[in-house]
Amino acid sequence: MSSSGDTAVIIPAANEADRIAATVKAAAALPGVDLVVVVDDGSRDQTGRVARAAGARVVRHSRNRGKAAAMETGAEAVRLLDEDATPRHLLFLDADLGETAHAAAPLIEPVRAAKADMTIAVFTTRVKLGGHGLVVRLSKEGIRRATGFEPAQPLNGQRCLTRAAFEAARPLARGFGVETALTIDLLHKGYRIVEVEVDMAHRATGTDWRAQLHRAIQLRDVALALATREPLIAQNLNKIRPNH
Repeated sequence: MSSSGDTAVIIPAANEADRIAATVKAAAALPGVDLVVVVDDGSRDQTGRVARAAGARVVRHSRNRGKAAAMETGAEAVRLLDEDATPRHLLFLDADLGETAHAAAPLIEPVRAAKADMTIAVFTTRVKLGGHGLVVRLSKEGIRRATGFEPAQPLNGQRCLTRAAFEAARPLARGFGVETALTIDLLHKGYRIVEVEVDMAHRATGTDWRAQLHRAIQLRDVALALATREPLIAQNLNKIRPNH
């Protein structure tokens, strides 16, 4: 990792022992990155051990606490390591990216150049979503109603943001509602968000009962994030509604 880096990568991971090493190694080689933190979110496999062997600092939850909690834990670990130094930018990556994590550099560049407070990845390579579209539509429409912004991939977890932007968004929305809430909350607080195309990809999602349960949990979490932001949605609609 670079000794002159200013960016930390945070990777929430649950039962990703098969891909985490490749993801960590690719993330560690990104320009400006001098720290990779993996949050082992209650894995039942060897995710933490494999991540540590690949060069990551590992923080472990004794039980699965969800994506948002893992993001908060990772960011706190980075803050403690920063001590009195200039706070690092935070690049969040999913654990199953594998070697494609090497393509995350364009996400970091606008933040390092102070041209954006948060970047959101837009994958140029799409995989079979297996019913994921319902949750995407709910998130996209909710963000549009709350802010006027129409993100291409509202649930994409590959995001780089300044420490100040991250702190402004806390406390994070629970679980898989975190991306939707991050976008809404930061836009309402005047932070600049830029979407960036990247050549990255997750593993293909399935259609078995585990995948369907995962999507049901996503749907619940996104719906909850939007429900708690109804005042922001109403505020935005009042701005754009013509006076009578």
